[in-house]
Amino acid sequence: MTKKIISLLLLLTTVGLHFKHGWDAFHKPTFQQLNMVSKLGLEESAIPYIGICVILLGVILLIPKTYFIGNIVNALVIIMIISFAIKAGNYKMVLFEMIFLTIPFLMIWLKYPFINSKTGIRNQPQ
Repeated sequence: MTKKIISLLLLLTTVGLHFKHGWDAFHKPTFQQLNMVSKLGLEESAIPYIGICVILLGVILLIPKTYFIGNIVNALVIIMIISFAIKAGNYKMVLFEMIFLTIPFLMIWLKYPFINSKTGIRNQPQ
């Protein structure tokens, strides 16, 4: 039961952050955002496209059949950010993102919170 609660909290937090960061991409970027994007070697015009991808990834995580793939893609995105940070020489960001890299793998291990781990069947409301 504790495992399902932790899984649910991680899922809600991750999806919430995906939606927040995706939504923020459609607003006028702050100086900090522009600075970070430019340090990573990306163009400002890429921000809305990244926002769309982040929102879609949040939706994919909510669907039980795509939960595993969503977490794999999430880990790959974090690895991509780490790669851009290494290329830019921003090692502080690399260390910071490595912490977040553990979350998708932890979520895979905990499994989707609304599936019965013994039968593999989604829990139906009664």
